Amino acid sequence: MDTEKLKEILLEFKKNKKSLEAVLNEIKILPFAQLKYANIDHHRNLRMGFPEVIFGKGKTLEHLVEIITEMKKHYKKFMLTKIEENMAEKICKKFPELIYFKEAKIISYKIKGPFKEKIAVISAGTSDMPVAEEAAITLEILGITAERIYDVGVSGIHRIIPKLKTIQKCKLLIVVAGMEGALPSVVAGITGKPVIGVPTSIGYGTNFAGITPLFTMLNSCSPIVSVNIDNGFGAAFFSMLIIKNI
Repeated sequence: MDTEKLKEILLEFKKNKKSLEAVLNEIKILPFAQLKYANIDHHRNLRMGFPEVIFGKGKTLEHLVEIITEMKKHYKKFMLTKIEENMAEKICKKFPELIYFKEAKIISYKIKGPFKEKIAVISAGTSDMPVAEEAAITLEILGITAERIYDVGVSGIHRIIPKLKTIQKCKLLIVVAGMEGALPSVVAGITGKPVIGVPTSIGYGTNFAGITPLFTMLNSCSPIVSVNIDNGFGAAFFSMLIIKNI
């Protein structure tokens, strides 16, 4: 249930178009629904502006079907993250109205754009694209245009120069990098834009599955913030909260 729907219900009660019992029945799903395998936080949509996002990794098909069935009763849009392709095929077969965004490993509804707000999603290398796409698709599901600028890492930083005009038109930048993770610092330094760094687990041995780029971003000379390793979703959702509250 979103804020507008709640307002509509309360206004109908105020105008004596709904009884108290009817109102209570409509809002009884708050604050959460108890399922066999999960507790769905229906209050989150009112707090955050978007329904609870379902983390798919580790959940069985039975778990996910039960959760999706509950979500469909109450929301016109929602999303599941970290869904592998074989699981996605089974889910979309049961719920054909849902779409699988393969690169991002996200299941949701068809994205309807374009959108007024725009955020750049910048990746250092092509190998970082799955995490970048998780961020980009999440933004678009949340109603923000993702300006994709990929494969512009520091080993060939001149590749980002032609994109600077586009970058400057964006309010926020999400910068995704593995290896040593230097790109967010560089982009923040040359653009002066607020940057959310996303370290990835892409790299050789001393990348330590993303620990090295995470440390690089936390120790950035340029003022940036960083989310956890491979957390493109987290960067995108936090960006939405910033835009929403500006």
